[in-house]
Amino acid sequence: MQTSVVRLFLALLCCSFLTLSGCSKREKISSLQQLDGKEFAIPTGTVADQLVQSKLPNARFKYFNSVMDAVLAVKAGKADAAAYDEPILKNIAAKNSGLVVMKEMITVDSYGFAVRPDDRKLKNAIDEVVTDLKNNGTTDRMIQRWFPKTGNPAPMPEFSLDGTGGVLRMGTASVTEPFSFVDGSGKIVGYDIELASHVARKLNKKLVIVNMDFGGMIPALISGKVDMIAACITITKERSKQVLFSKPYYVGGIAALIRE
Repeated sequence: MQTSVVRLFLALLCCSFLTLSGCSKREKISSLQQLDGKEFAIPTGTVADQLVQSKLPNARFKYFNSVMDAVLAVKAGKADAAAYDEPILKNIAAKNSGLVVMKEMITVDSYGFAVRPDDRKLKNAIDEVVTDLKNNGTTDRMIQRWFPKTGNPAPMPEFSLDGTGGVLRMGTASVTEPFSFVDGSGKIVGYDIELASHVARKLNKKLVIVNMDFGGMIPALISGKVDMIAACITITKERSKQVLFSKPYYVGGIAALIRE
């Protein structure tokens, strides 16, 4: 009888340890299809779960307050994968060893700047800048600066904008590193900010960054509080009914981040 009690105690102790440690064994993932039926960590308030389910109908979901919380859940073994915008996940993985973004995408999307529907002049200026930067090699250098394979993005270059042509107001949400974020000095920087600086220089205008919640950007643009918006914004048919998008400047989409 005593032997049975001891065995039961040891079994319960083992189960308790596994539960507390959160180290229950998960299948090693090597293909996207393996994630069908697995647990995804999703930032609350996004449509990432709907996009995952459109490709992996049996996927299950856990919700977290931020993309970083979702990623940390994967690292701790509390979820099999995190789903979010590919470049943002790559940025996080570059600074956290043991994590990798899968090459096979869940969805493929294009990102663009948005202006008011009647401001085709500004849209054309942005399009010209996007084309020129690609043709002269600046885009490649920007990608190397903002999307390093390991470590943090490099510092943003300085721009001399005299503002003789007026002011260009850009709305952004500085929570989309490396597209728009606050650096160590408290300045809003990123790929989108650098691209906007090139647009401002082309127009001889002073660039003014207006930071806001992501969900408030389109209303702010439509109401005239800002002239253009950018923060890793996906070009969609639904959004195109309200705003005028520039030509795509980055092709990304929703990806899966897993433990390496």
